[in-house]
Amino acid sequence: MSNIGINQLWQARQQAASSREREDFARDRARIIHSAFFRRLQGKTQVLGLGESDFYRTRLTHSLEVAQIAGGIVAYLQEKYRHTDYATFIPSQNLIESIGLAHDIGHAPFGHGGEVALNYVMRDDGGFEGNAQTMRICTQLGEYSEDDGLNLTRRTLLGLIKYPATYSQVVNHAIYDEEKAPLNIDSFKPPKCSFFDCDSAYFLWIVAPFSSEDVKRFTTLNQATGHHKTQFKSFDTSIMELADDIAYGIHDLEDAIALQLITQKQWQHEVIDKINHSFPNYQRGGVVANISEDLFSGKNRIRKKAISYLVNYFVSQIEIVKQGVFEHELLDLNAMMPENLCTELTALKCIVATHVIEIPEVQTLVYKGQQMIVRLFEAMDSNPQRLLEKKHYDKYQRQDTQSAKRRIICDYIAGDTDEYATRLYHKIFTPSNGSVFDRL
Repeated sequence: MSNIGINQLWQARQQAASSREREDFARDRARIIHSAFFRRLQGKTQVLGLGESDFYRTRLTHSLEVAQIAGGIVAYLQEKYRHTDYATFIPSQNLIESIGLAHDIGHAPFGHGGEVALNYVMRDDGGFEGNAQTMRICTQLGEYSEDDGLNLTRRTLLGLIKYPATYSQVVNHAIYDEEKAPLNIDSFKPPKCSFFDCDSAYFLWIVAPFSSEDVKRFTTLNQATGHHKTQFKSFDTSIMELADDIAYGIHDLEDAIALQLITQKQWQHEVIDKINHSFPNYQRGGVVANISEDLFSGKNRIRKKAISYLVNYFVSQIEIVKQGVFEHELLDLNAMMPENLCTELTALKCIVATHVIEIPEVQTLVYKGQQMIVRLFEAMDSNPQRLLEKKHYDKYQRQDTQSAKRRIICDYIAGDTDEYATRLYHKIFTPSNGSVFDRL
């Protein structure tokens, strides 16, 4: 097949585009940016709870940074591999930015805690997982088309498949602890997947250009005592995931340092010493050791320069690796970082987890958000006609099964911002709040 034919396969949409005045991936990017689901990310927690400060990242600013870093990775790879066969398969700027912008569009309110809460309430009805909700928005719920959501191109959707499996293929219900629920739902962390079972037909459409052998291998699972795990991702996805890890490890670190949640002593002990132990002969811990003073200078300009230097350090050492297990290059090629960089980036992510995400002050907010989501879902499930907005109730009524009806409630709550969910909670459960004129 000619390159034109191959490109047409990957630029295809489930609903044909009416015109070709713009490059297909530029159109994807525009649809994502103008989507209400994307705008709502400004009101969703990234790491720290919203309302504590106007400085740190939200899920929206994180997504913008992932798209920017992914674009930087692509520019670097295009230059590095411009005279190789790999150049044909490196994504365009519009394509990789579309994937980066949309990668978190399905995340629930209140961060990963909200994701756990929705998985708990949907445990018997297909579960909930943020990446699967992302795909559901892009293929069904997005406002561009009635039946096909944002109606993105096949290759953009392929890049959003971080975990090529449906919920039922990877879930292990045995690890869920029903006895502690609903006051403690920590065990209900969802399995990593990119599709709910009710949406599996969209996966088949996305991977249709691949051979049956490639699809079978692409969906190979690692069996585990917990939830099962997928093994592979596409080339575009591997670039987006590296950008996501860099944004999380570096930019969330910047927030933590600026807000004095991480000290230089903790940095030395938990990052520099750990890296030196793993690589005793490696530049005294690599570049992260060389810029420690700048990170903790207390001056925004100097710290920002150090953060920029760190991002470039990781981006500029990424390589394209041919795995040798797939027939199609879009699956066989992956972007990867050398081992020492992976160790450094992991250390950055771990110190943020230890001193920000896992501290009681943050976990209290996470717990509160979880309990609000559980109560909202239970109230709407018991009183859909009274509590669901008309457009959602009409859609609820059209569903054939109770599980499908609950999926509509789940879609509604998952799309809420932290603030909207909080106000809705108080409107329903706080006696002194709420009015017939309150449209939220």
